[in-house]
Amino acid sequence: MATKAFEPYVHHSRSLPDLTVRAAVAGVIMGAVFGSANAYLGLKVGLTISTSIPLAVISVALFKSVGRILRPTNILECNVSQTGGSAASSIASGLIFTIPALFMWGMSPSLLQVGTLAILGGVLGILFMIPLRPYLIVKEHDTLPYPEGTAAAQVLIAADAGGSRARSVFVGMGVGALYKTVLEFGHFWSSEIHVRIPLLEKGEVGLEPMPALLGVGYILGYRIGAIMVAGGLLSSLALIPIIAHFGQALGAPMFPETTHLISEMTPSQIWSRYVRYVGAGAVAFAGITTVLRSLPTMYRSLVDGLKGLTREGRSLAVVTARTQRDLSMSVVLVGSAVVLLVAALGPFVLGLGAPAPLRVFGSLMILGFAFMFVTVSSRIVGLVGVTSNPTSGMAIVTLLGTSLIFFLLGWTDDIGKATVLTIGTVVCVAASIAGDISQDLKCGYIIGATPARQQTIELVGAITAAFAVAASIFLLGKSLSFGSIDLPAPQATLMKTVIEGVLQANLPWGLVLVGAALSLVATLVGVPALPFAVGIYLPVASMMPVFLGGCLRSVTDWMAVRKGEDPANQTERGVLVGSGLIAGEGLMGVVVAGYAGIMGARPAGFRPEWLEGWDQLLAAVVFALVGFFLIRMIRREPSGA
Repeated sequence: MATKAFEPYVHHSRSLPDLTVRAAVAGVIMGAVFGSANAYLGLKVGLTISTSIPLAVISVALFKSVGRILRPTNILECNVSQTGGSAASSIASGLIFTIPALFMWGMSPSLLQVGTLAILGGVLGILFMIPLRPYLIVKEHDTLPYPEGTAAAQVLIAADAGGSRARSVFVGMGVGALYKTVLEFGHFWSSEIHVRIPLLEKGEVGLEPMPALLGVGYILGYRIGAIMVAGGLLSSLALIPIIAHFGQALGAPMFPETTHLISEMTPSQIWSRYVRYVGAGAVAFAGITTVLRSLPTMYRSLVDGLKGLTREGRSLAVVTARTQRDLSMSVVLVGSAVVLLVAALGPFVLGLGAPAPLRVFGSLMILGFAFMFVTVSSRIVGLVGVTSNPTSGMAIVTLLGTSLIFFLLGWTDDIGKATVLTIGTVVCVAASIAGDISQDLKCGYIIGATPARQQTIELVGAITAAFAVAASIFLLGKSLSFGSIDLPAPQATLMKTVIEGVLQANLPWGLVLVGAALSLVATLVGVPALPFAVGIYLPVASMMPVFLGGCLRSVTDWMAVRKGEDPANQTERGVLVGSGLIAGEGLMGVVVAGYAGIMGARPAGFRPEWLEGWDQLLAAVVFALVGFFLIRMIRREPSGA
């Protein structure tokens, strides 16, 4: 296999200081800061930031400054700092999807409960990723690019190595950052392009002209990009027009919508009110089949891990290459058992005053759903990145399944609602943190980090920062009103609606099952169901630039073959430039998020009046220029880059 020949940047025979006190402290502090900011921003303006790339850049800058005074730093130490911060900050993305709903119901969770839920979900997500790493990160290295992880690795390597490699990455970063700056602070062109399809009721296609997504598409390649955009086109050119066609004559809102007529809705509103449930069902089915297909490999990983507990296995572990050394399976088993015992026996953890049978049953639900969605989340972000990870879809499926069982058992009171939501909290945090740390493990694999050291700092970061993130949500819930104009908490409002819909028997199960059927069809015809389902769940505008990036890779490969060159060299250069585009836009995303948090809204912009009506055309032209830049950078770079 090709992965056997892969050589990391730092060879396994080299031993460099990595898990140092300064790296751990820096990672924990940065994680707490970014995590608290993520929590507030997600609740205030519906915006969260992926922190792997920003933390990689910050770690490089920080340790280079410190290295001038104290001991010089190295790339592995920067990676440990980045990994710890990323694990800590990703907790926020899981909490904001669920916890605010408790406040909306008039319930008052304690800070101890919210912090404990965060720790349980964070630890479980990290532990479940330990046996999955050899499969998803190592074995699938050539098929799962993990865009943010690859970009973070290239940033670290470029800073360490310099030369033409650094030029490719940092020129890409400059273009990505400049584009994001002009777009967000100037608003000279539109952030989305929409084209209506004639003769097709409410049919339209869209495009988010974002350089980062173009870079993601180049890294993924044509096939996966085409499958994902196919799912998006199915939603925009089939499902939405069908709903609009049969709903235009209705004189009353059609369930599950309660206020608007379908004839009055825009395509995006139809997607939000109806197609999103179809997408959730598609992701759920695809996720289940993904887990079932992965069971043999998971079983082998578990058996190999259990062998490590024997005397012979421990002796073998001593000679295992540093870059392939994970934490012991005993850590996974004991840690998972502790998480489940705390959830089942702790009277203050699940629900609000839930009886022991509910807590025990809830802990088993956590085990099943967390195991499934850690696997699903890690694989999805390997394809599309953390930003496009449908965590809300996985949270919806968890709440759907748990609520349905609670409904059948008659646990439909306020205690049942709170228990369902807190079960979903643990699973959602686990899925969220698994997606983030998968990127960091990919970054570590590329640069040659020690997985066991990364996993250790991930656990430290998640545990130490959990209460800082929980406190920010807790204080916001006490001082402001979730679901209001001041703090809308859109994701938590959706989760609240799902739980109430199931427990009150008014959820659109038909739409959910339609999505499952679409994933089944894709599976039967040999199409990878998960990227197809993600395409259905996410707007087609997000999938289109990924597809175009894959097309650009096909074009550059064709140009290389035509001139008798090796396409592999161009692919490497393209990954460097694409990683730079992702990193530059990600860094400016932090700046925009900080501005939005301080001002309470995103930048208003200062687009002149004469550009009105031309913003979409200008967006298309500028995006085309970015694509041209990507091709020229790939073709101009020397072959030895």
